[in-house]
Amino acid sequence: MVMPFAFALNAELSDVPSVFEFPVRDDLRGVISYGAPQLDVPVCLNVNENPFPLPDDVVDAVTEAVHLVAKGLNRYPQRDAVELRQELSGYLYRESGVQIPWQQIWAANGSNEVMHQLFLAFGGPGRLAMSFDPTYSMYPEYARDTFTNYISFPRGADFTIDIAAACQQIIENRPTLVLVTSPNNPTGTALGAADLTKLLATARECGAILIVDEAYAEFRRVGTPSALELLSEFTNLIVTRTMSKAFGMAGTRLGYAAAADPAVVATLSVVRLPYHLSSVTQAVAVAALAHSQSLQAQVATIRQERDALQEWLIAQGLNVAVSEANFVLFGTFSNRDRIWQRLLDQGVLIRVTGPAGYLRVSIGTPTENDRFRAALMSALRDEGQS
Repeated sequence: MVMPFAFALNAELSDVPSVFEFPVRDDLRGVISYGAPQLDVPVCLNVNENPFPLPDDVVDAVTEAVHLVAKGLNRYPQRDAVELRQELSGYLYRESGVQIPWQQIWAANGSNEVMHQLFLAFGGPGRLAMSFDPTYSMYPEYARDTFTNYISFPRGADFTIDIAAACQQIIENRPTLVLVTSPNNPTGTALGAADLTKLLATARECGAILIVDEAYAEFRRVGTPSALELLSEFTNLIVTRTMSKAFGMAGTRLGYAAAADPAVVATLSVVRLPYHLSSVTQAVAVAALAHSQSLQAQVATIRQERDALQEWLIAQGLNVAVSEANFVLFGTFSNRDRIWQRLLDQGVLIRVTGPAGYLRVSIGTPTENDRFRAALMSALRDEGQS
């Protein structure tokens, strides 16, 4: 008896063998999808979320915006998200002091989609993307999905990039895309303006676009510049950001890019899917941007908590990467998986990521950070490391 095709699709959920051999791409066979554990525990500090709920004034504004837009959901969304891009331009001027015309700003469903579209537009077969490890683990997946070759070079022991060596690698390998994350994930380290300028100049000479991923830019210390300040000088620069972190809007899925050349935005509009940003997403993001000052108050608290937690971890004798983001990478542990499990057993979820022996903890509320400290102290005692 032949099973219905729809039932065969779900065969992995039962003991019934599939009746169809799916022609999965060879490079995808056996690959597990990206994603951190989503567990129901009291303290979730593993995916770098803003731990604070949206302020009441933002909730009210978002609710009103969604109510208004709901009346027109029978129509497709505004395809080019002009109002949203105008509001993003205004926010970047307030946050970084850089005036960027809205025509040079692009928005999509999270900075992940923005980056994926950049790979679609400027990567592809026969082209190369380059980055510096440890860094965001999705970069090679963007490359895989777009059939772009990918190489990475190790950072130093302090997780900084050897700029002279990096420039030489750009000259020798001639990539189309160079990816630099600042502040870097998972280390939290930021790249200075002088070093970034050298990388941009070398990339430009070699015909490469340099993408600076600033997903955590709002958490940087006072005096640390944004790559946005170099847009007027380097036409090969693209800066990506997100509303998932500092804005506390991870559930909205809104990322964006600022490009030195409006031709970048024109090219991205070619590879995007039709009507890629829903009317609801656009309305929620516009409402939140109008209340950026309320949300920035949360950022100041997170910065203070981060610095205090870093000092505490160092006082425990641990190696800590000095972070300018909303997380801290710390170690080293002979068995980091066991430390992670001991924390989880106490209701605290952090992340196993980065170099061997290290763990990463997101900055939570003061109460959550205290829970983490207590759980880590208990785990270290159990392991004989305290």
